[in-house]
Amino acid sequence: MSSSTKSTAPPGTPSSGAPTRDLTRGPIARTLLVFSLPILAGNVLQSLNGSVNAVWVGGHLGEAALTATANANNVMFALIGAIFGISMATNILVAQAMGARRLGQAKRVLGSSATFFGAVSLLIASLGVPLSRTLMQWMNTPEEALHLAEAYLQIIFLAIPLLFMFTFVTAVLRGAGDTRTPFWFLLVVVVLDMSLNPLFIFGLGPVPALGIKGSALATLIANALSFAALLTWLRKRRHPLWIGRRQLGLFKPDLRIVRTLITKGLPMGVQLVMISLAMIAMISLVNAYGVVTSSAYSAALQLWTYVQMPAMAIGAACSTMAAQNVGAGLWPRVNATARAGMLANIVMTGGLIALIVLLDRIVLGWFLPTGSPSLEVARHLNHIAIGSFLFFGVTFVLAGVVRSTGAVMPPLVILAIAMWGIRVPVAKWLQGSLGVDAIWWSFPVSAFCSMAMMLAYYRWGHWRRARMLPAGAQAPAAAAPGRDQEPVQEDADAMVPVDSDALLDQSGPCERIAIPAEVAGLPPSPVATQATDLERTARMGEAASGRPSPG
Repeated sequence: MSSSTKSTAPPGTPSSGAPTRDLTRGPIARTLLVFSLPILAGNVLQSLNGSVNAVWVGGHLGEAALTATANANNVMFALIGAIFGISMATNILVAQAMGARRLGQAKRVLGSSATFFGAVSLLIASLGVPLSRTLMQWMNTPEEALHLAEAYLQIIFLAIPLLFMFTFVTAVLRGAGDTRTPFWFLLVVVVLDMSLNPLFIFGLGPVPALGIKGSALATLIANALSFAALLTWLRKRRHPLWIGRRQLGLFKPDLRIVRTLITKGLPMGVQLVMISLAMIAMISLVNAYGVVTSSAYSAALQLWTYVQMPAMAIGAACSTMAAQNVGAGLWPRVNATARAGMLANIVMTGGLIALIVLLDRIVLGWFLPTGSPSLEVARHLNHIAIGSFLFFGVTFVLAGVVRSTGAVMPPLVILAIAMWGIRVPVAKWLQGSLGVDAIWWSFPVSAFCSMAMMLAYYRWGHWRRARMLPAGAQAPAAAAPGRDQEPVQEDADAMVPVDSDALLDQSGPCERIAIPAEVAGLPPSPVATQATDLERTARMGEAASGRPSPG
């Protein structure tokens, strides 16, 4: 990545090192597919890492160890979901500043956000280590897996600062228009983690056999090394956003930026938190049936992670693609994007489901010891529940399109009803008549209801009237400010000492920030630019056309 031009181009400007795509042109289906692939690749990497680790733990340490890691990882997913929205807000703030050629503002956001993320991650780690056993008991972790889950979770909590800061830095890079660097350093994490897991679990030479603790330690070391390498790479390449020794004042938190991160970021993280809490509730119900059923459910979860990936990648791509077309006022392309996304989900997710059902004995066996009684239980529950991901895919695509206009609350309400008004009650209350199968049937029932509600809202709801920005600042069909300008020479600017106390005085206010279009996958560059620039462009467009800009 060149440190001069490739992270400064606004959305829609071609760049050889960190390319962006104009999603308002070209064939919709092909554009959507190509745009989805980088998101899908990153998700596959992360889940592949988890699955390989599950093979080592479940296949060699037994069902109790696999149950322990499944319970602990649900806690981690809840924590990551909580900070996901805040990292998205950081991504948008940095992207807006870079698109507006305001390097000082971008660095100010980076400094304040880094301090905020660091403080939050250290607080979570300091509280999580002593509370690990309590959390596992609250989730009804089986007694034979309790001590393993506690040992595993304590080390994972120590890795929290590294996990959070790695997520934060990669979000900043994506906001600056660089998507390749986060992918490559994520690949480093995955390769290291998969390589170190067997070493620390079984031991070799002077390295002792640590069992389940070794799996957690591998995660900690892999993230530490990759994060250090990422920071070193950014410094050596003189990245425009690198904060040097003479700019350390930028790490002084600006309360306006911190408040924006919280008020705009938390609503985006609520959805992932809600999903993770529902998953915790479900695994708590499963745990009541013992280790055999719990490990069967854990093995099925590994497969379901891959099944939902195409839908999540397509949904995130649809959201961004629809957002650009909303900004351009091209509503027929918005509707066509939704149709293409639903069709792509049916083909890709449906094909994956069919393949897994045909080969379920083999693929489920990867995550269980040879001859495990959990295998047949896993096959049974998988046959009941796996079809729900077709419904999930349609819901996720439509939710992504709806959010592209700024209508973020209706999808959240629909999700809350599906998860806590349907799935958890069905799984809990129908056990008297269906037994443990009530838990498995709750997945397709709730997913179908969620799809029906989302289809109804998409057809009759008022999401098309929603705005990402206040109505006066909306400027559909307007080119991004500075799109035709010459690139700014960032190298020299990045190396000049910065008066950190004066940066915000030079930059526009950050209170009015567009809400990101999607909440899943890796967010591409946002469509919205600085609100002040959009206001100016909107006024110019209205003056030229004699009417307000359409929304």
